[in-house]
Amino acid sequence: MSIPASREDLKTWCKRQLGFPVIQINIDEDQLDDCIDLGFQYFREFHYDGTERYYLKYQLTSTDITNEYIPIPPNVIGVTRVLSPNDSTNIGNIFDINYQLRLNDLPMFTSTSYVNYEITQQHLTTLDMLFVGMFPIRFNRHTSKLYLDWDWISRAPGVTWLIIEGFIVVDPDVYNDVYNDRMLKKLCTAYIKRIWATNIKKFQGLKLPGGVEMNGQLMYEEAMAEIKEIEDDIRASFSAPPMFIIG
Repeated sequence: MSIPASREDLKTWCKRQLGFPVIQINIDEDQLDDCIDLGFQYFREFHYDGTERYYLKYQLTSTDITNEYIPIPPNVIGVTRVLSPNDSTNIGNIFDINYQLRLNDLPMFTSTSYVNYEITQQHLTTLDMLFVGMFPIRFNRHTSKLYLDWDWISRAPGVTWLIIEGFIVVDPDVYNDVYNDRMLKKLCTAYIKRIWATNIKKFQGLKLPGGVEMNGQLMYEEAMAEIKEIEDDIRASFSAPPMFIIG
């Protein structure tokens, strides 16, 4: 069996599942590309293998401070949070309370309980959330702009780097094994079948030589049922657990 390793391989594989080259597939090349694009769009939005968690290191510039937003690469589809090395949780400073706790308590962990240390850490985290908190962020993947709702005038000059946590699209041209994903192949094939059925529906009732009658409506209904089944299967079995994603 030929394993798809490129976009053209995937299109050829899908057409073979529909009977090509034994049967002529009545679909335009642009329509075929549209079906593949639609399949990838659904795959990236609902299949956990379509995206991956990513940490983007970003250096603030004077332009960012003026614009009051950060430009985000187009392959980022969601942002969950923004971290700053200047936060109170940074342990690089020897005068930081977390650093002092580790310095004084870690040598004792082999002989004493670490319960007190864990409780102290939870208490510090709670205080940090109450009195410092995480600054609100707004992001829309169609604008590729990340807005930080903080005081850009007073706070931004003290921050040099930001760590942006989010999700990026898995590029199939870099990781070509994506083209061989089982659910992606099934979904693209069903989309192509639907467009094919739509094209031949206008010939409904037309008899071909030998008395064969084309029934595009029946094929269309079959394709719609297959699409629904595959999409539901992806969302039920291959979607990541719900979480808060901005974007």
